[in-house]
Amino acid sequence: MQSDPEHIAISKSKGIHIDWKDGHHSDYGLVYLRDHCPCATCTGSHGTPPRAHESGNPFQMFKAALKINSIEPIGNYAIKIDWSDGHSTGLYSWDHLRKVCPCGECVRA
Repeated sequence: MQSDPEHIAISKSKGIHIDWKDGHHSDYGLVYLRDHCPCATCTGSHGTPPRAHESGNPFQMFKAALKINSIEPIGNYAIKIDWSDGHSTGLYSWDHLRKVCPCGECVRA
């Protein structure tokens, strides 16, 4: 699988669009990205329960809109997102982002 991005467009209030070198295109909304944070805390790797996904909760209490404060590249393999909810420990590798691509083609595969 080709997992290197060719072009990345970032909207701090909407999400990330990636055009991959193999011609695939991925659109990640903010809540989707936050729900798929690969860090140990969010995935429950420390022995704690994994973070509950926000996108599936129809009775969610009011929260300020999630936003990206900043994004920084980590080498040539990942990005680190600083979220408006105070979270900033997840490293989103290109492999991880491609694996969690929410497009219909990838969801069916």
